[in-house]
Amino acid sequence: MRDYPGIAEQYCRDVLAGTIVAGKWTRLACRRHLRDLEREGDAGFGYQFSAWHASDVCDFIEKLPHVEGKWASPTIALEPWQVWLLVCVFGWRRKSDGGRRFEQSYVEVARKNAKSALTSGVSLYCLTCDGEVGPQIKTAATTGGQARIVFDVASKMAKATPDLREAFGLEVMANSVVCHQNNGSIQPINAKSSTQDGLNPHLTVVDELHAHKDRSLFDVLRSATGARKNPLMWMITTAGYSTIGVCYEQRDYLCKVLEGVVEDDSYFGVIYTLDEGDNPFDERVWPKANPNLNVSVDIAKMQAYARQAKNSPASEGEFRTKRLNLWQNSHSTWLSIEQWKACAEKSLQLKDFSGELAWIGVDLADTNDVAALVIVFERDGVHHAFARFYLPEDLVEICAHRTTTHYKVWADQGFITTTRGDFIDHNAIEQDIRALCESHQVMSIRLEHYGSAQIAANLMEDGLPVEIVHKKPETYSEPAKLLEAWVEIRKFRFDGNPVLTWMASNCVVDRRVNGSILPKKEHKDSPKKIDGIDALIMAIGASTTGENRSAYDSDDRAEGILHV
Repeated sequence: MRDYPGIAEQYCRDVLAGTIVAGKWTRLACRRHLRDLEREGDAGFGYQFSAWHASDVCDFIEKLPHVEGKWASPTIALEPWQVWLLVCVFGWRRKSDGGRRFEQSYVEVARKNAKSALTSGVSLYCLTCDGEVGPQIKTAATTGGQARIVFDVASKMAKATPDLREAFGLEVMANSVVCHQNNGSIQPINAKSSTQDGLNPHLTVVDELHAHKDRSLFDVLRSATGARKNPLMWMITTAGYSTIGVCYEQRDYLCKVLEGVVEDDSYFGVIYTLDEGDNPFDERVWPKANPNLNVSVDIAKMQAYARQAKNSPASEGEFRTKRLNLWQNSHSTWLSIEQWKACAEKSLQLKDFSGELAWIGVDLADTNDVAALVIVFERDGVHHAFARFYLPEDLVEICAHRTTTHYKVWADQGFITTTRGDFIDHNAIEQDIRALCESHQVMSIRLEHYGSAQIAANLMEDGLPVEIVHKKPETYSEPAKLLEAWVEIRKFRFDGNPVLTWMASNCVVDRRVNGSILPKKEHKDSPKKIDGIDALIMAIGASTTGENRSAYDSDDRAEGILHV
């Protein structure tokens, strides 16, 4: 038997050393595995690596036959990147009970990188050798035809392997591969049949997740695994054309896990794609999206696709998306998350700024959005920020089992204040504003105009310095540019609030021809919130505005600011 854990570890080291050409997300995923190996013995780390489990799945799959295409060997020979995927997903176990660490695995890679063969092997292994009683293996997709791709490959592998059928009592039928030894089965399932009762999958294969136009099938399958000890949702896909949907949501979540924006030790994944700024027609970067280049991905065909792409806009879109795994219509994050995280100082205490000059920005919300309050101080040329967030309890509970946010975790940790019911209690926000005004010299309270009339009136009645702000380039551009520069040169500090970091990672920006910028969400219906960044920009804008300006100053009206 080959040394599969050693192959996986060497793959990671080669990626990080640059010996293997790899993109940012692959490097981060490899670094995560090596870092976890280093901290395996730490008392606070709840996982351990099992070389046996890691090797068993790899050895099993390498005994399966090729059933499609032409290959150098009759049985599957795993490439180092494939070994690494399997070693990570199956080798990491919980210290508490020995169960599998990872419950979800998201792998995004360009077309023709042998996704179906690898996934079919995983399906047969989970059916026969994963130690589960009555394992239900579901190969799922939006259409019946797509759902059958992995199922059909697994069926052909089983038919072509008499020893496998005999050892585990496998029976291959038209719509099911049954394991009589443990009463398990592999079955294809599509969006229409997913509403049936009795779903209790041990392994759910979600093929080409980018094709899912809504999250209904995903949610049904995700919620059906509750009774299993070692459930695994195995998502494998190429890039798509729409950033509105469950696939891009999962991709974005994985990016945040790999960057350390959110912590989720049960979520594994890797994205094989080009880096920002790479020339898609440069053959040297193609391995970033095609780890199986010159194995199952023919370099001559890639060159032919590239020639067509240069001469046809339609072909270029297909080449970029399917051959280089680049999402269409996606935006880059505005602020560098590495630079942003370097500005975090968890030792900062709000009480240490008592009595100092301060500026407040508030972005209100009612039900399905996050309300944010940020207070900013300037000390020795450095701006320091503290953020508070508010959500209704009902929304936090609804989102508790989704991977779009960590609302429940953050609420439990005290980073989000929850108010009873399904509506944010604006009185709680108003009380916090008043308390901050009592303990600091608050020079300005900027409120985004939406829904702020009542709070503004209440605060104004007591003579507090309220300003109503409309979000547009005239009011946001200059303070946003300052924040951008301060983060880059570390003239900005914040208290390490993970919600604010998450929002910074969600923020993209419109850059106008006149040089102005406007931070925003990637699209208006995105669940990725940026309210804390909006509030921060308002506070920075107030802190950098000249003093003693009239409430009726024409420049203020032009900027969309009303002093009340």
